[in-house]
Amino acid sequence: MNFLAHAYLSGNNEEILLGNFVADAVKGNGWKKYPQDIQTGMRLHRLIDVYTDRHPVFKRSLGRIRNSFGKYSGIVVDIYYDHFLAKNWSDYSDTKLTDYADYVYRILQDNYETLPERTKRMLPYLVSLNWLVGYANFSELNLVFYGMDGRTGLKSGMKKAVKVLKENYTDLKLDFVEFFPELITYSQSELERLINSRE
Repeated sequence: MNFLAHAYLSGNNEEILLGNFVADAVKGNGWKKYPQDIQTGMRLHRLIDVYTDRHPVFKRSLGRIRNSFGKYSGIVVDIYYDHFLAKNWSDYSDTKLTDYADYVYRILQDNYETLPERTKRMLPYLVSLNWLVGYANFSELNLVFYGMDGRTGLKSGMKKAVKVLKENYTDLKLDFVEFFPELITYSQSELERLINSRE
């Protein structure tokens, strides 16, 4: 899962959301220097990633695009799933996506000094280009993939990711619709367990 899904799966605690959002930018044991709720968010992020990578539906999605993206297929499917979440946001939340995105951006900006350096560098683009809302649109999704392809030295093939998404749209959407409710249930259970284990 990518940024939008990780934020969504964090519940209502802002520090847990912050930790879940930035976890990929914190390497090794670096997470241990953060406050407890941020640590919980980082731990939840890693549990979500492991659950997702092992899930048969996610693996099915990988199989649909592996010939196009090889070892980068997991990253591409993560972003595809954020697209489906953004595009169908009202199926999962009563809050408007634009309002929710502003809420996430505020949390990141209010905690700027706490952010890992990688997230600090990314934040201006995240906010000015409104990535969390833009995931819903092919044109803005295309910009995300082009940028990521550039960061891989044009080796990932991600510049064609929107084209491949369109070609497999119905099947990939069905995968997401089957998978995401299971991920929500898993994440809620694991978050409750993580919080209770601290008490």
